[in-house]
Amino acid sequence: MDWDKLRIFHAVADAGSLTAAGDTLHLSQSAVSRQIRALEESLNTTLFHRHARGLILTEQGELLFDATRSMNKRLEAAAARIRDSEEEVFGELKVTTTIGFGTLWLAPRLVKLYEKFPDLKIDLMLEERVLDLPMREADVAIRMKEPSQADLIRKRLMSVHMRLYASADYLEGRAPINEMDDLREHRLVCQNPGSAQVSASASLTQSLLSHDLHSLLTVNNYFGVLQAVNNHLGVGVLPNYVVEDFPNLVRVLPEVESAEVPVFLAYPEELRQSKRIAAFRDFVQEEIIAHRSKLRSSLVA
Repeated sequence: MDWDKLRIFHAVADAGSLTAAGDTLHLSQSAVSRQIRALEESLNTTLFHRHARGLILTEQGELLFDATRSMNKRLEAAAARIRDSEEEVFGELKVTTTIGFGTLWLAPRLVKLYEKFPDLKIDLMLEERVLDLPMREADVAIRMKEPSQADLIRKRLMSVHMRLYASADYLEGRAPINEMDDLREHRLVCQNPGSAQVSASASLTQSLLSHDLHSLLTVNNYFGVLQAVNNHLGVGVLPNYVVEDFPNLVRVLPEVESAEVPVFLAYPEELRQSKRIAAFRDFVQEEIIAHRSKLRSSLVA
């Protein structure tokens, strides 16, 4: 198949119209149409259904679009590797992690990375869904479990536990919390058991909810839980990495915590030489070392 025709087909399938694809490719609509017809003739099939609102891929067109989409991602990866052969760190870096870790730990620290590499353009994608790194949905990921794909480079960063915290203002003047049954006199703030979260957090939440709680607030992410706890709404289930940045939080029932949650940084093998990846990896590792040092200092104090 002709590479140029495939490139034009991909643009048309992606845009859904000949006119929009022509604008992207800087070609006339008639030129785009001729290339699509020629490709259909060479394959002896129809790739698009034409109608007044635009173009819809046929079954055969969907198959070809899946192939060109994969090719396009591979070409983007190759281009990224070529750009990364330069000495300077610049360009777009697509980073994915969970909403909680991204909002509470990573985003507040990115100013240090930008100070060192001002020409970086970071696209921070925060969601619980695991994005496909080899297919270039993201360049690098911080995940709350070890990646299972074999073609990824992975590095364990740290461990996290979910614990119980409340603000000092909330605890003042209220019934003391010395054992689990004392939580009945307080409001528990946690993620909804049905929301996306690591299994260790879900197990701890289920255990806490098994007690006869009089008041409950559930939120679908840790950022919301933190906001509620900081505004003195109750005792919250939060990851222990928030303590450093929110010293007003007081740990409640120190013997209660989730199982260990390993945190991994991962990126595709093909980006092993990427200077952008290396800059981000080194930044995260340095911040975690500083984070651990501050936690140890606070425990000694």
